[in-house]
Amino acid sequence: MAVELFGTTGAGAAKAAAKKIAGAAAGGGGNVADFGESLAKLIDGVEKTGADANTAVNDMIGKTGEVHDAMIALQRAEQALQLTVQIRNKLVSAYQDIMRMPI
Repeated sequence: MAVELFGTTGAGAAKAAAKKIAGAAAGGGGNVADFGESLAKLIDGVEKTGADANTAVNDMIGKTGEVHDAMIALQRAEQALQLTVQIRNKLVSAYQDIMRMPI
């Protein structure tokens, strides 16, 4: 019985968006491309912590893992997801500020 706590439904779209940012910025300057690559790495890291949490929980359910290991993995995944959401919120806020600037 497989338990999926952290789905990867939106992860593919987020990765595609990060790659699009990196690709679009490649002609504009090195710093923006680095930002896109950093964003893609962040998303990959969040995916990995979610997968690690799923594995730890499945091990716990299968009685091959410890409860405290599963809880630690879940907390790491939650913290990584919260950090990613806060970064997204800051990016959206910055974009909205730029869009409100008069031309």
